[in-house]
Amino acid sequence: MSSQLFKMPPLEWVRAFEAAARCGSFTAAAAETGLTQSAISQRIGHLERLLGTKLFYRGARSIELTVEGEAWLPHIRVAFGNLRQSSEALFGPIRGRMIFSASQSMINLWLLPRLKRLQKIMGGQLSVQSLVLGSHDAPTDDVIGIRYGAGAWPHVYKMQLFKEQIAPLASPVLAENGGHWAEWPRIACAGPRPNWTDWSRRFGTPTTPVPNVRFDTFLSALGAAKAGAGVVLGSLPLCAEDIAAGRLIRLGEDILEHHESYWAIAGSDAITRSQWDALIEVLTDN
Repeated sequence: MSSQLFKMPPLEWVRAFEAAARCGSFTAAAAETGLTQSAISQRIGHLERLLGTKLFYRGARSIELTVEGEAWLPHIRVAFGNLRQSSEALFGPIRGRMIFSASQSMINLWLLPRLKRLQKIMGGQLSVQSLVLGSHDAPTDDVIGIRYGAGAWPHVYKMQLFKEQIAPLASPVLAENGGHWAEWPRIACAGPRPNWTDWSRRFGTPTTPVPNVRFDTFLSALGAAKAGAGVVLGSLPLCAEDIAAGRLIRLGEDILEHHESYWAIAGSDAITRSQWDALIEVLTDN
């Protein structure tokens, strides 16, 4: 076995290979990198001779990765990604403005209690927009979004904030009426969370009384419940502060687990890696 150390290829050769593999042609890679087609071809040729293997099959008008090229490409992409993230973390400028886009419920119940800590880690201007305004007033790549779902977003950064748990909640004033809570007035809320039909199907409670008060936001439904208007199916993580303060009480021990929840999502143009790590520490702190 040879004791000679492997000679690392120059970064510009590897960059030419990655660009050509991603773009599908030497010409497109040249346009992206600001080089000539012949310069891309020459660098890849040097790389192949150094490695001792062909990385592309060259056709008259197309190129195709060889088996060796396909095997090496994922490692190159990971290495470039790590290089970019470490360079950004150590030397990149801290962005001076952060734009959050969230539903009014998440703004009031999750962001505002953490606002002082968010201001400290952001280090600049912090803009918070309601979901409707935020989705129209700022490009998606520049926004830190908080969205409800199962996590199937294409963003570079994403993290589930909490596991969704649903339970019936009511004001202590309403509880003074006595009787079983299933007989009390119910409050309905539109949106992606499980509703009263889902609750009845899961736990076998009656589907009546039918809610006679309906809201299009969870924040409004929660306010009605605290005012004693009825029982609401509430997100326990979002309502933890109201429950601890005695403004709401849990009715029974049953909890409806849900596979969807709130996630923080962002593109690389919205936040740096170091800021994202600090942000998630605050947003996931219950």
